[in-house]
Amino acid sequence: MTAATAYLEHTAITVRDIGWHIRFFAEVFGMGCREVDGDPAAPRQYWTVGGIQLIHDPDHNAPEGRLAHLGLMCENLDAALAAAHRFNVIELPKGRNWLQLPDGLRLELMQAAPAASVAQALAIDPRAEA
Repeated sequence: MTAATAYLEHTAITVRDIGWHIRFFAEVFGMGCREVDGDPAAPRQYWTVGGIQLIHDPDHNAPEGRLAHLGLMCENLDAALAAAHRFNVIELPKGRNWLQLPDGLRLELMQAAPAASVAQALAIDPRAEA
């Protein structure tokens, strides 16, 4: 039985040149700005419409390991956390909604408001023809 319904709200990716990535996703895919953390001309973090979070780290230099975390929007955050803890996850210092799985993958769980928005998001069929 499922403890809580959720959907992937964003994928966080660490990048060395955030400006290049912002331009790339905007110009190639039309993914404009949803939110900015820091100076809009030189953001620390940038969220696109479409679920990508870019995290600026000028020292990042790895061909792999760019995935910072997955952001999951939960219908019932408390139920999701209770169920997750049964899988021996580690609660991170960022808060009780930040979890690390045994293999190192990190999750940010967020409470959807209203909770019904999760069902609405899951009902969208991105491959359906208009």
